[in-house]
Amino acid sequence: MLHLILLHGALGHSQIFEPFKAELSKYFTIHTPLFSGHGNSELPEDGISIEKYSNELKEFIESNNLNDVYIFGHSMGGYVALCYAAQYPERLNSVITIGTKFNWTEEEALKESKMLNPETIVEKIPKYAALLEAQHGKKWKQLLHSIADLMVSLGKKPPLKNNLSMINIPVQIIVGDQDNMVTLEESTEAYRSLPNARLAVLPDTKHPMDKIRTDLLLPVMKDFWNLSL
Repeated sequence: MLHLILLHGALGHSQIFEPFKAELSKYFTIHTPLFSGHGNSELPEDGISIEKYSNELKEFIESNNLNDVYIFGHSMGGYVALCYAAQYPERLNSVITIGTKFNWTEEEALKESKMLNPETIVEKIPKYAALLEAQHGKKWKQLLHSIADLMVSLGKKPPLKNNLSMINIPVQIIVGDQDNMVTLEESTEAYRSLPNARLAVLPDTKHPMDKIRTDLLLPVMKDFWNLSL
């Protein structure tokens, strides 16, 4: 059986992949690891970073002795997958990213990080605050601050900048036409920088994974991976 790793985004959870797992599990053994600080996992005392998460992916793949691995990553999960692919392509078959932001600058990072104020979220988006607490426990506010710090460090030194051309495995870049975090322009630029890539734009699609329709996404995955879903 082929191995497929589903990687959630920042502040995300492996639960978001439930609508897709039944169909995908016909063709893959599904793995849904959690990045540290998410779900029931502890926040590292030395903080989190893209590099740390890339290393966690490396350790997961090696500890499970996985080869010829397929990865689907949402948002930050896609970024981490490509960082791993740039360093350790020998264990990978291919990567699909959706809603992954590539144009990280200090200005963009500061703008995004300011949206992660827990008190503002409690006041203005109480349902989202309740979801974060349900998924990540009482440390959810601390996780918000850690993700904000991760974004700032990413803006200062984005590891994929000028490095996408090193990734030779097949990559499918997917972006929603209504994604308010990721632009079509940056997705197109990333696609053109990758030697072996495809680009797909999903209509009427926003950034959150739980807003993405399975009937739009699964056919793109099927076509890229040559599966009869």
